[in-house]
Parts: sequence; structure tokens; C-alpha cells
Amino acid sequence: MEDRSEVIQVRCDKLPAPPRTRLQVWFIRVCSSIVVWTCLFQIVVVGELWHPHLLYKITNRISQITQLPLRVEVAVQSPPSLPPARNYTSNGFLRVSCNGGLNQMRAAICDMVTVARFLNLTLVVPELDKASFWADPSNFEDIFDVKHFIESLRDEVRIVRRLPKKFHRKYGIKPLEMPPISWSNEKYYMQQILPLFSKHKVLHFNKTDARMANNGLPLDLQKLRCRVNFQALKFTSQIETLGYKLIRMLQEKGPFVALHLRYEMDMLAFSGCTHGCSKEESEELKQMRYAYPWWRDKEIDSELKRSQGLCPLTPEETILVLKALGFDKDTQIYIAAGEIYGGEGRLAALRSAFPRIVKKEKLLAPEELQQFQNHSSQMAALDFMVSVASNTFIPTYDGNMAKLVEGHRRYLGFKKTILLDRKRLVELLDIHHNGTLPWKEFADSVQSAHERRMGQPTRRKVIMDKPKEEDYFYANPQECLCEETSCDDLLSPGNSSGKG
Repeated sequence: MEDRSEVIQVRCDKLPAPPRTRLQVWFIRVCSSIVVWTCLFQIVVVGELWHPHLLYKITNRISQITQLPLRVEVAVQSPPSLPPARNYTSNGFLRVSCNGGLNQMRAAICDMVTVARFLNLTLVVPELDKASFWADPSNFEDIFDVKHFIESLRDEVRIVRRLPKKFHRKYGIKPLEMPPISWSNEKYYMQQILPLFSKHKVLHFNKTDARMANNGLPLDLQKLRCRVNFQALKFTSQIETLGYKLIRMLQEKGPFVALHLRYEMDMLAFSGCTHGCSKEESEELKQMRYAYPWWRDKEIDSELKRSQGLCPLTPEETILVLKALGFDKDTQIYIAAGEIYGGEGRLAALRSAFPRIVKKEKLLAPEELQQFQNHSSQMAALDFMVSVASNTFIPTYDGNMAKLVEGHRRYLGFKKTILLDRKRLVELLDIHHNGTLPWKEFADSVQSAHERRMGQPTRRKVIMDKPKEEDYFYANPQECLCEETSCDDLLSPGNSSGKG
């Protein structure tokens, strides 16, 4: 009997509850909504008594939420305004293969856009060097925002991502490959390059470094070179995000110096600068130089080059120069460079003198840098961003990065850039080391030698028929540093390049 009652009870428990009517469900929802909105209204009214802007913020946020589909539709209908596309008949396609490191290629891209502009050509997105010492597989779009590059220059030159198929070799089109003559002006391109397009619809420049003159070009061409450099060549979002993170981390700890310490193995090997190296290290660097047939200078007198100011400072020399310039041990220093020859051991003395030395590899987690590993140009882009943003930039050698960062900092308001006079410094360092120049006199002499080498407004040094010895355009693009066509007020007669 008990078993039967238990079965009846279980069956009763399993019976479903009587379903609610639609009217009941509707009534419950309406009541709930009224309660919620009443509470919200009371909160807003009370809050408004204490914070007059609260109502505006809340109602504005509600408006944004309720109108979200409409706002998205408006955004789709109103894209960011682009400059009007320039309408011209193209004389042909220009392909370019840039050579060198990141900043050498960057300057070349600016030049090639300018060439395409005044020759009325269609430029194919530049190809980046993959066969250099660094063997970086990066393409243009891996480093620069290709869409921004194309669209931001559409009022000047037509740029396409790739050559149209009908101009490929398999269709019988053979491009003319050649390197343009170095340091050429617009007359060379107009008179010797443009006529080639009557026969060849595609021209391929297989070398692009330093193919335009520093000086003597029309003002509009010089300004276009600047526009490409400072506005069109924008790094990818991945590079910018990490670069800005580095900058933010450094700025949160106070002002910082970006030290471009050019003491990498390839730099020392190819320059032949071995001052301060052991015999074994000097031999290793020499063997590396001989391992590359394309490097013509095999036997190099290191001490002679150093005395001429043609070698980067060693880390040990850099310590004395920084101290002489007034930087103390509390100075925050970011090392903008690749792997230093000799590793952390070679940096030990520098770290001891300036304990607040940091590198991107120490500031960022390994997984953050993983996507950039084995991509030297992308790593250099991070250093470029930090160097441009630094409170003070100090390059120990005037390579391409040093020159382009210098020019960028001038463009941003002549930010402090200490351009080391290495020839004078070597003289002072040697005299100080042999004990005949006390520290006080050494420091005074170093500071005196650099009073006019701080990145302040100066005129480019022009040397007729010796463009390699002139001041580099991208280090001091004086035509782009003021609004007027003449910078005479900014570049007074007393100002001239202190480099030399």
C-alpha cells in the first residue's frame, strides 16, 4: 500500500505546472518595465540635483545606444574624406626595388614617388630589399600601411598595388631594368628617363638609394618628398600599437634619451672599425667582411678611419661623452639598436655608469616581440618611433636611421638632437686618456664643440659637384620646416650647418 502511494506521489510530482496564459506573461513584462524605468528616472532626477551634467551624459549614452544602427549607416555613407584624385594620362608604369635597411629604403620611396609625380607615371607599390645582409622577408605592407600610402597621395600620383597582368612577361612585355644615376636632378629624369617610356611601358629601377639630388630641386618637389616621408609613410597598426606602448612605458618613468648605439657586428665589420676590440674580435670582423664578395673594401685601416671621425663610438667612449655633456647616472636611456657586438658583457660598463638603461627586449614580453623576430626592418621601425618621440636623441654614428630621425625631429619642432662631432671627440678622448687633459677641461671642450649641434635650425651645407659630402636632404629638409616659401626668418644668416 505504501509502495502504491509513493508511485502516485512520484507521478504527481512529474505532472507539469499549468501553463501561463499569454496575457499573464505580457502583464508581467509590462509591470517589470514600468518598475525599471521608474527607478531609473528617480536615480537620474536625484543625481541631477548633485551633478548637473549627469542627465546629459546618461541621456546622450541612451541616445547613442538606441541610434546605433543609424550611426553605423551614417559612417558607411560618409567615409573619411580623401584628397581628390589627380587626373592625368600616365606615361607608363614605374617599378622600384629598394635596397638597404629600413631608413635607406624609406628615403628611396620618397624619391621614387617624386619621380613618378613629375614624369606622370603610375607607381607600383615599392618592393623591399630581401637580399641584403639582414635577409628580411618583410614586404611593403608588412611595415607600412599600404592603403594609407596609396590614398593619401592620390592627388599627386597614381599608385597601384601590383602591375596589371597585361604588362607581365608572359604577355610579351619585358620591362627595362636599370639603376638611375645617383644624386640626379629633375632634368636628368625628364631628359634621359622619360623618353625611355616611348619604347618600354614598364621601367624597373633595381636600385633606389640616393638617386635624387639633395639641393637645387624645385620647391614643390622638395615639399612632396617631405609629404611622403612625414605623412604618407605610416607604419602598420601592429607596429604603431607596440611602438606607442614602448613610448608610453618610457614616458611614465620620466624624460628619456634615445641612444642610437651603432655597435652591431655588421656595422663594425663593414666599416672596418675595430678600436677597442680584441685581436680575436678584430679577426672575426675581418673574416665577416671577406665573406661578402660585394663588399669592395677588404683591408681597412681602423685607426685612420677613427681619426677621421668615420667610426661609431664604442660603448666605453660613449660613457665619457654622455657624462661630459651633463647626463648623470639617473638618466633614463633607451638603446635604439640591434644586437650589440659582444652582448651584455660589452654593455656592462655603460650599464654601471647609467643604471637606467633599457632596451625593447627588456621592456616588452617575448610574445609581444615574437611577430617581429627575424624581421630587422620591423624591429628598426619600433626603434625609429621611440627615437623620434624621445626627449633627446643621440646617434653615435650618422647612418641612415640617424639622419632620418634627425630630420623627423626637426620637422616636429626642432626637438633636441645631439649630433656628435666624432672627429673632434676622438681627439679629445685620446688626449684625456693619456692624462694631459683633465676632466673639467675635457667636459668643457665637449660641450663647447656641440653648442651648435643640438638640432636647432640650420641651413643645409651645399658642396657643388660633391653631393656625398653635402648635408643630406632628409636630415635637414629645410624647405619643409616653415609655411612660407622662404625660411630666411627661421634660418638666419648666422645659422649654418655645424656639421663637418
